[in-house]
Amino acid sequence: MKNDLQALDLEVEVVHLEAAEEALAGAGIDAVVLEAAANLEETRRLLESPARPPRAPLLLLVRPDQLESIDPTWPADDLAVFPVAGEELRLRIRRAIWRKTGTESAHVLRSGELAVDLANYKVFVAEQPVSLTFKEFELLRFLMTNRGKVFTREALLNRVWGYEYFGGARTVDVHIRRLRAKIETGTTVYIETVRNVGYRFPAPQ
Repeated sequence: MKNDLQALDLEVEVVHLEAAEEALAGAGIDAVVLEAAANLEETRRLLESPARPPRAPLLLLVRPDQLESIDPTWPADDLAVFPVAGEELRLRIRRAIWRKTGTESAHVLRSGELAVDLANYKVFVAEQPVSLTFKEFELLRFLMTNRGKVFTREALLNRVWGYEYFGGARTVDVHIRRLRAKIETGTTVYIETVRNVGYRFPAPQ
């Protein structure tokens, strides 16, 4: 299974169930694959653990004889039954990551023809590089990693510029306008204005 997952170009760490909760608290997790234990209550406890990274989808692997005991309310993003082919496992993980984050990796955010490489601070529209200032990049990164949420200008100032920045809300409007001019073409809208509130990046469809 580890080799099947490494084909996704992800770093894979395999841990025993006893160490799973500690591993879940680690940073930079793209996805979690959890093999159901014989004791399903222990499995459920891990699914509901506060240590579970909120943005990382979780795929639960179960045996055929466990299916009738699985509660449909368990907070797993997907479920697969042993034995599962490597191709199916990879596809399920890719789809789970996409549904959760709008991208196939925690390092590259995508929406339509827009791609943001977080690791290398690069932005592409229709596979063409786009030059952004540092603050424009940080503003876009923040909105895309919080898709569907509306932020006031004051909230964006605090989160992107920092609490020690004393500029006015006009700063946000100027950066949004410049950012839109660089990444939006034709009728494409990546950053929405919510009247009398602020801005948001739309959630994945």
